[in-house]
Amino acid sequence: AKDTDFTAKLVDVYPDGTAYNIQQGILRARYREGFTKKVWMKKGGVYKIQIDVDATSNYFKKGHRIRLQVSSSDFPLFERNLNTGGNNYDETEWVVAENTIHHSRKFPSHIVLPIIPAKKENK
Repeated sequence: AKDTDFTAKLVDVYPDGTAYNIQQGILRARYREGFTKKVWMKKGGVYKIQIDVDATSNYFKKGHRIRLQVSSSDFPLFERNLNTGGNNYDETEWVVAENTIHHSRKFPSHIVLPIIPAKKENK
Protein backbone atom coordinates (compact mmCIF):
# COMPACT_ATOMS: atom_id res chain seq x y z
CA ALA A 1 0.00 0.00 0.00
CA LYS A 2 1.15 3.53 -0.75
CA ASP A 3 0.13 4.68 2.74
CA THR A 4 -1.15 3.13 5.96
CA ASP A 5 -1.44 3.87 9.67
CA PHE A 6 0.41 2.30 12.57
CA THR A 7 -1.09 2.46 16.04
CA ALA A 8 0.28 1.51 19.44
CA LYS A 9 -1.67 0.97 22.66
CA LEU A 10 -0.18 0.57 26.11
CA VAL A 11 -2.44 -1.81 28.03
CA ASP A 12 -2.67 -2.96 31.67
CA VAL A 13 -3.68 -6.64 31.71
CA TYR A 14 -5.16 -7.83 34.99
CA PRO A 15 -4.52 -11.37 36.31
CA ASP A 16 -8.02 -12.46 35.18
CA GLY A 17 -7.28 -11.30 31.59
CA THR A 18 -9.29 -8.08 31.77
CA ALA A 19 -7.38 -5.40 29.86
CA TYR A 20 -7.55 -1.63 30.15
CA ASN A 21 -6.03 0.80 27.68
CA ILE A 22 -3.73 3.28 29.37
CA GLN A 23 -2.56 5.39 26.43
CA GLN A 24 -2.28 5.19 22.66
CA GLY A 25 -0.54 6.78 19.70
CA ILE A 26 -0.82 6.72 15.92
CA LEU A 27 1.33 7.59 12.92
CA ARG A 28 0.16 7.95 9.34
CA ALA A 29 3.06 6.43 7.36
CA ARG A 30 3.12 9.21 4.75
CA TYR A 31 4.20 11.59 7.56
CA ARG A 32 6.93 9.37 9.03
CA GLU A 33 9.60 11.93 7.99
CA GLY A 34 7.65 14.91 9.34
CA PHE A 35 4.34 16.65 8.75
CA THR A 36 5.60 19.14 6.15
CA LYS A 37 5.85 16.64 3.29
CA LYS A 38 4.24 13.38 2.24
CA VAL A 39 6.58 10.44 1.61
CA TRP A 40 4.88 7.42 0.05
CA MET A 41 5.79 3.81 0.76
CA LYS A 42 6.89 1.40 -1.95
CA LYS A 43 6.02 -2.29 -2.15
CA GLY A 44 8.64 -4.37 -0.35
CA GLY A 45 10.19 -1.35 1.35
CA VAL A 46 11.28 -1.38 4.98
CA TYR A 47 10.75 1.89 6.83
CA LYS A 48 11.53 3.25 10.27
CA ILE A 49 8.25 4.11 11.97
CA GLN A 50 8.18 5.89 15.33
CA ILE A 51 4.84 5.91 17.11
CA ASP A 52 4.76 8.43 19.92
CA VAL A 53 2.51 7.36 22.75
CA ASP A 54 1.73 10.42 24.86
CA ALA A 55 3.26 10.64 28.32
CA THR A 56 1.34 8.87 31.04
CA SER A 57 1.89 6.99 34.26
CA ASN A 58 0.41 3.85 35.70
CA TYR A 59 1.03 1.66 38.71
CA PHE A 60 1.06 -1.96 37.55
CA LYS A 61 0.06 -4.08 40.50
CA LYS A 62 1.69 -7.41 41.26
CA GLY A 63 0.39 -10.07 38.85
CA HIS A 64 -0.55 -7.54 36.16
CA ARG A 65 1.10 -7.62 32.75
CA ILE A 66 2.13 -4.81 30.42
CA ARG A 67 0.92 -5.27 26.85
CA LEU A 68 1.79 -3.24 23.76
CA GLN A 69 -0.75 -3.66 20.97
CA VAL A 70 0.40 -2.62 17.50
CA SER A 71 -2.16 -2.37 14.72
CA SER A 72 -2.91 -0.52 11.51
CA SER A 73 -6.19 1.05 12.55
CA ASP A 74 -7.88 2.60 15.53
CA PHE A 75 -11.11 3.67 13.83
CA PRO A 76 -13.38 5.32 14.89
CA LEU A 77 -11.10 6.92 17.52
CA PHE A 78 -8.80 8.07 14.70
CA GLU A 79 -9.73 8.80 11.09
CA ARG A 80 -9.79 5.80 8.76
CA ASN A 81 -6.98 5.26 6.26
CA LEU A 82 -7.89 3.64 2.95
CA ASN A 83 -4.17 3.08 2.22
CA THR A 84 -4.33 4.72 -1.23
CA GLY A 85 -2.55 7.97 -0.44
CA GLY A 86 -5.68 9.93 -1.31
CA ASN A 87 -8.16 11.91 0.73
CA ASN A 88 -9.42 9.32 3.18
CA TYR A 89 -12.48 11.34 4.17
CA ASP A 90 -14.19 11.31 0.77
CA GLU A 91 -12.86 8.21 -1.01
CA THR A 92 -14.82 5.00 -1.41
CA GLU A 93 -12.11 2.71 -2.83
CA TRP A 94 -9.44 1.19 -0.61
CA VAL A 95 -6.34 -0.98 -0.72
CA VAL A 96 -5.52 -3.70 1.80
CA ALA A 97 -2.19 -2.91 3.48
CA GLU A 98 0.05 -5.87 4.31
CA ASN A 99 2.30 -4.65 7.13
CA THR A 100 5.23 -6.39 8.78
CA ILE A 101 6.88 -5.38 12.03
CA HIS A 102 10.54 -6.31 11.80
CA HIS A 103 12.49 -7.38 14.87
CA SER A 104 15.82 -8.72 13.70
CA ARG A 105 19.48 -7.74 13.97
CA LYS A 106 19.24 -6.03 10.57
CA PHE A 107 15.91 -4.33 11.29
CA PRO A 108 15.59 -4.00 15.08
CA SER A 109 12.51 -2.82 16.95
CA HIS A 110 12.45 -1.36 20.42
CA ILE A 111 10.20 0.13 23.06
CA VAL A 112 11.19 2.93 25.42
CA LEU A 113 9.30 2.43 28.67
CA PRO A 114 10.69 4.33 31.68
CA ILE A 115 10.19 2.45 34.94
CA ILE A 116 10.33 3.88 38.45
CA PRO A 117 11.16 1.10 40.91
CA ALA A 118 8.93 0.65 43.94
CA LYS A 119 10.24 2.12 47.17
CA LYS A 120 11.48 -0.39 49.72
CA GLU A 121 9.43 -0.42 52.89
CA ASN A 122 11.18 0.29 56.19
CA LYS A 123 11.00 -2.64 58.57
